[in-house]
Amino acid sequence: MALPGQPAGPPSPRRRGDGRLTHDLDPQDAGPQDACGLFGVWAPGEDVAKLAYFGIYALQHRGQESAGIAVSNGRQILVYKDMGLVSQVFDESTLEALKGHIALGHARYSTTGASTWHNAQPTFRPTATGSIALAHNGNLTNTAELAQMVAALPSDSGELELHARSLESSTNDTSLVTALLAHHADASLEERAVELLPQVKGAFSFVWMDEGTLYAARDPQGIRPLVLGRLERGWVVASETAALDIVGASYIREIEPGEMVAVDEHGLRSRRFAEAVPKGCLFEFVYLARPDTLISNQRVHSVRVEIGRRLARDFPADADLVIPVPESGTPAAIGYAEASGIPYGTGLVKNSYVGRTFIQPSQTIRQLGIRLKLNPLRDVIEGKRLVVVDDSIVRGNTQRALVRMLREAGAREVHVRISSPPVKWPCFYGIDFATRAELIANGLSVYEIRASIDADSLAYISLEQLVEATSVPSDNLCRACFDGVYPVPLPEPALLGKHLLEPALMVPDRQLDVDGLAASLAGGGASDALERP
Repeated sequence: MALPGQPAGPPSPRRRGDGRLTHDLDPQDAGPQDACGLFGVWAPGEDVAKLAYFGIYALQHRGQESAGIAVSNGRQILVYKDMGLVSQVFDESTLEALKGHIALGHARYSTTGASTWHNAQPTFRPTATGSIALAHNGNLTNTAELAQMVAALPSDSGELELHARSLESSTNDTSLVTALLAHHADASLEERAVELLPQVKGAFSFVWMDEGTLYAARDPQGIRPLVLGRLERGWVVASETAALDIVGASYIREIEPGEMVAVDEHGLRSRRFAEAVPKGCLFEFVYLARPDTLISNQRVHSVRVEIGRRLARDFPADADLVIPVPESGTPAAIGYAEASGIPYGTGLVKNSYVGRTFIQPSQTIRQLGIRLKLNPLRDVIEGKRLVVVDDSIVRGNTQRALVRMLREAGAREVHVRISSPPVKWPCFYGIDFATRAELIANGLSVYEIRASIDADSLAYISLEQLVEATSVPSDNLCRACFDGVYPVPLPEPALLGKHLLEPALMVPDRQLDVDGLAASLAGGGASDALERP
């Protein structure tokens, strides 16, 4: 059965604020957002709901729109999900009600399907032979084809009759995969998955479960991360190794591209459903992953420090102080200072409680802009020539406001260094960037961007230097947001919309950007990106 907060369906529309400032304080410059954080655990005798809670709490940076946990006790699956941060959705009493030996958790940022309760995950599907709960990180590129496959399925007469369920209210790609997995009358769920997964295209890390088994799978390119860990009395899968650390699990290895694993009372087993063609996301190293996470056996923090060293060698500056834009620019700033010999300092203080909220700032507060997130230390920067290190420039509005703020605080010169190449292309695999028309690097040269943000100098690390810093072979990385080479073929633009599965009356007329690509591309800068809370 499903336990979605209230027995009769989604929770009441009352939205619970946490008093935090929204992370999209500048509606004109929403930064890159990842799709989701995943966590799954099979551990008899453990409090798996709390393990899942702390697992997705550690992955909160990967998605802040909604959170959910599914738990099986061997007889039934309970699902609890709601809009908001992990700490907003769950409390002690809720977790106490989720008893069992298998759990999976999910923290969502939407790339296909609107940010609504019905699209929160895990998705759930009850059938006469057993239920399925599934969570997904990534973004699929053949959503329209999967929707046709679902439409061609036999009637749901085999499903349990639950009056409270609103299964067809979901409008995301994940719900389609759940529906397709649920129809396995002539085969086991495991065999159905091996049959279905080769037909799913795009970026996916899936974690799903029935009453007795935990499953996990990663797309053949391994675009989105997924790792395997070991508990004393069980197994864990998660989007990042940092989540394993939080729950005391030992890191074993990455789930391989094209691999599916299953864990039940007989132990762990692995099956390959497709040949591996590794194309891990390069932007995970730049920004998305936590610095304490391991990717390809490289500590992300160490990679970012090395990026900073290379930036300093290739683009030196005559300056007095190196400061980061916290926290994403901090490791690269450390590396820049180390290689350049320029002292490292803290010139900007970040509000530690900036996060998603349902409380919108007033117009008066909004006019303060970036000061809600960052405030300069005038005593540190006044009269100084600064090197300011940041991870990326998307639209340029944040950097423009930042340079202005630093100059107002007395900075004599501001030299901006960026620890990624210019972002010129949208992502269709689970990162929500702006559209091509909105990406400042798509239309302007580095010199023109420097003039636009009013910096004394501006430099980006080269793609070649960035790749070398990761120690991962270039051919094993997805670099599409930097070079426009997409490792998984894309369908026609009309079949890539974020709102592809939404009822027509709910979707505004689709607009095309300068390249003819839909402005509401999934994971490529949704049409509502400027209006998100």
